[in-house]
Order: sequence, then C-alpha cells, then structure tokens
Amino acid sequence: MLLSVDALELIDRKDMTTSKAWTLDDVAQTFRACESLFHALGDPARQQIVLLLAEHERLNVNQITDLMHLSRPSISHHLKVLKDAGMVSLARESRENFYSLLWDEPIGRLKLLIEQSEIACS
Repeated sequence: MLLSVDALELIDRKDMTTSKAWTLDDVAQTFRACESLFHALGDPARQQIVLLLAEHERLNVNQITDLMHLSRPSISHHLKVLKDAGMVSLARESRENFYSLLWDEPIGRLKLLIEQSEIACS
C-alpha cells in the first residue's frame, strides 16, 4: 500500500512531541498509513520471516525456504507482502534476490500511532 502525501508528512514530522494536540482524525490517518503493516505482521509465516531476517541480516528465497519449510512460491508471496508494506528491501545480485529487513520507517509509523492514540483517545 502506498502512503498518501498527508500520511507521509505526518510520519516524517520531526517536531512531534507528546505535547502535540493529536486529534482522532490524526489517529485515523495514521491507522490508514499502517494498514499494510498490520496486514503484513498479521500472518505467522511473515512474522517468522521478519525474525529470520532480523537474525540473519539478509537472505535469499531459497535460504528462507530451507529455514521455514514452506514452498518457494509461498515464501515469495510472503516476501512480496512484506516488501509492499515497506518492511523488507530487495537487492538483486547476479541471478538471486536477497532480502533485508527495513525496520526504522515501519517502527516509526507504529510509534506515531501509539503516541497519537495515547493523546487523542485519552
């Protein structure tokens, strides 16, 4: 899922402090920005892939398949969902694709959602 310009501006805002008067509209907008992330993290196989990439730094599809005992097409599908959510990067080397975990931006979205929710929903 691509994020709207408004959602990206909200996420990229550097002056976020807990004194900001977040509204329920802000929370709703950030929820929408997190939809693909929630979808990606909602599957146990994708959770396991995230943990494998955190442990191994970078892996190709065959390596992940060997570690998880799922089919190669299934692993490829899960990696696509994670990539679309902004959670993994793809680096092509020769004939192989290597995947690495991207954590800063997705964690930033979740932290912003938590901050906004604590303030706007209290």
